[in-house]
Amino acid sequence: MSDDADEQPHEETGLDLARSIARGLAGKTGPLRRTSKGKAKRRTPPQASGAHPDDRDPQSLDATLGRFVAEQGWQTELQVHGVFTRWASIVGREVAEHVTPESYVEGRLVVRTDTTAWATQMKLLAADVVRRLNEELGEGTVEVVDVLGPHLPRWTSGRFRVKGRGPRDTYG
Repeated sequence: MSDDADEQPHEETGLDLARSIARGLAGKTGPLRRTSKGKAKRRTPPQASGAHPDDRDPQSLDATLGRFVAEQGWQTELQVHGVFTRWASIVGREVAEHVTPESYVEGRLVVRTDTTAWATQMKLLAADVVRRLNEELGEGTVEVVDVLGPHLPRWTSGRFRVKGRGPRDTYG
């Protein structure tokens, strides 16, 4: 039985291959470096993290996400979108019922109103809203509030086309 095993060549695959590689690397733990006397010596990595925390220790999800957001430069965008969720508490319940934030790009906040009357009102309140938002987000974050009116139906084509001036500003 042992004669057959000696005659057949052994194919190193899977676990056998991993063991042979591990045995081969057991003495080689790091790159070569020269000592002051000119001899080659292998550098060995530290085996434990020590008494103080470092990057190899488990990290909380909050700390990891905070570091990721900072690396990507997303702090301002996340703060602004946080304001979108707290919109009613910042501008007031009555204004929030008629005005909704749509987007924020490079200091410009775009809001949409549900009526043209509220669009006019929001244009008058824009300076106060900018001040409140900058108190929440930091000075200079929001520079301009662009106010858009309601989405209106188009009367220029189709079966119900209106000739002449049409209904104009009768929405709200």
